[in-house]
Amino acid sequence: MKKNIKKNKNIECNCENCACGEKKFVSDNPGRDVQRVGTAKSLGENPYNIHGDVWAVIGNEGDSQCYLGITEKVNAIQEAVSNKIKEGNLHVRLIPPYYVGGISDGQLNGTDEMRFSLIGREVSYDAVCLHLSGSLVKGSISVVACDKPPVGTVAALLEHNEPAIVMSDGSIRPGIDPETNERIDIVTGFQVAGDDDQEEKNRIALNACPGCGSCGGMFTYNTMQTFFGVVGMEPLHMVSPASQDERRLKVFPQELVSFLLTIVEKEIRPRDIVTKKSLKNAIIVAIAMGGSTNVVLHAPEIARAAGFDFWREVITQDEFNNLSRSVPVLVNARPFGIYSMVDIDEKGGVPVIVKELLDAGYLDGDCITCTGETLAEQIKRLNPPKPDGDVIHPVKKPFKPTGGLRMLHGNLAPNGGAVIKVAGVEGGIKDGIFVAKAKIFNSERALLDALEHLPDMFQDKDIVVIRYVGPRGAPGMPEMLDPTSRITALCRKKGITIALMTDARFSGGSVGVVIGHVGPEAYLGGPIALVEDGDTITIDLNKDRMDCKEFIDKTVLNKRLKKWQKESKENGNIHPLVQPVSNRLLKRMRATAKPALQGGGMN
Repeated sequence: MKKNIKKNKNIECNCENCACGEKKFVSDNPGRDVQRVGTAKSLGENPYNIHGDVWAVIGNEGDSQCYLGITEKVNAIQEAVSNKIKEGNLHVRLIPPYYVGGISDGQLNGTDEMRFSLIGREVSYDAVCLHLSGSLVKGSISVVACDKPPVGTVAALLEHNEPAIVMSDGSIRPGIDPETNERIDIVTGFQVAGDDDQEEKNRIALNACPGCGSCGGMFTYNTMQTFFGVVGMEPLHMVSPASQDERRLKVFPQELVSFLLTIVEKEIRPRDIVTKKSLKNAIIVAIAMGGSTNVVLHAPEIARAAGFDFWREVITQDEFNNLSRSVPVLVNARPFGIYSMVDIDEKGGVPVIVKELLDAGYLDGDCITCTGETLAEQIKRLNPPKPDGDVIHPVKKPFKPTGGLRMLHGNLAPNGGAVIKVAGVEGGIKDGIFVAKAKIFNSERALLDALEHLPDMFQDKDIVVIRYVGPRGAPGMPEMLDPTSRITALCRKKGITIALMTDARFSGGSVGVVIGHVGPEAYLGGPIALVEDGDTITIDLNKDRMDCKEFIDKTVLNKRLKKWQKESKENGNIHPLVQPVSNRLLKRMRATAKPALQGGGMN
């Protein structure tokens, strides 16, 4: 049944009785309503609407240029909503813009503060829930930036389940190296961090990130914004334009208000949009975009908020891997290619990729979206061009023949859940198999110190193991962009392959043979805690396995486990290699975090 938004016939009336002779109603409890009236007057809204349905505009804010463009977009949307309420005489109460905070991963990679990144998703989730429920919001538009606050925001919108739309703030444009005239970005900066040339480091730092916006490659931000577009919570054509694209201020606000009116009228709620089928669509497109491994951390959290167990009700790990073998990568994008999201936008944007996959039969076009249209109807209206063949490739001639992500199991990950971005592998794997000797580091800092001061200790076919940095161990499951970037630079310089395995996670900017989300994590005594220097580890992409040769002998495995358990018991049931914490949020994360396979969030 359609919902008709009440129109306020008295919106221009200042007399005691309206034209039809009825007494105007403001409040039967002024004590409760005086602040609502005062707020409405301050915002230039009609105080006689204070008992109408509440609409809200929400923004993500933080401490870096990822968030610098948010406020002006929120203000533009707030103005567009206000104008529509007045033009349509809608009995709607528009409340002040609300902002939820996050931190910048880019500034914190390689530091202890990176532990707060994933926690930022949880805090944003809490804050948006507080706002939506505390203010009884019945319709909202959210402008999101960076990569963790958007996931928390969307999860909260799903939990609240009132009509809502998301718009990404947009990507930053790539920088230009003034000496080489090459495009550079934040990943370039991390990859030169280990160089001795201070002048080059200064040059990259000063030029890599001009303007504002979130990371521009097919890193986590754009992986998740594409995910939100395809799952139906964000209009598809609003995903790829740059943060500073004028459409985000001059065109999109009015479109967003129109879409919100449509889904309010049709009573389309987030849980009508985010379904098992639309979630599967979103994962397929993430694979086809060569997206970040973080999608398999965030997708289960989005599914949970929508009421589903992702790996049981949406897709199994085996199904995921089968899709990854059959769905091709269609974009030549950073970090495994050369282009950024702004280049994808110039060639038609995300709708081009979605149309290719729809036409090839990979996607279900009947899923409803936040525009009030089905996915197929939205694509038909947008009428995107054909792939250009350079930035965006057609399904029949893809950039890479198979998808970018793979879930691994084996004696190092008994329940599966370990993830590798195959699209980012630069070499070393022969016939689908990589065999390496383990080098153990019980913290990220220990590895960074070794890479900086003892780089020659790393040899071809090593696999670096960083542990005690999982959801509970770190706590907070930090990204490993700093060490992976340094390892990538070292491998390119020496022409060797060094793999990395961890119970933490990776930035979408990481490349190489990197495996994250290994669980059970070391903090819980998982197999990764029992690996020793020199152990032989085999990664087999033919069988989607990751195994430690020494663990085949159960006697060895049990002996190591008993030793670990004894050390933990003697240290108050926490292994002595675990870093102690006193911060309130870190303590809460350590006590309640779910495994990465279940989203890694706080219970």
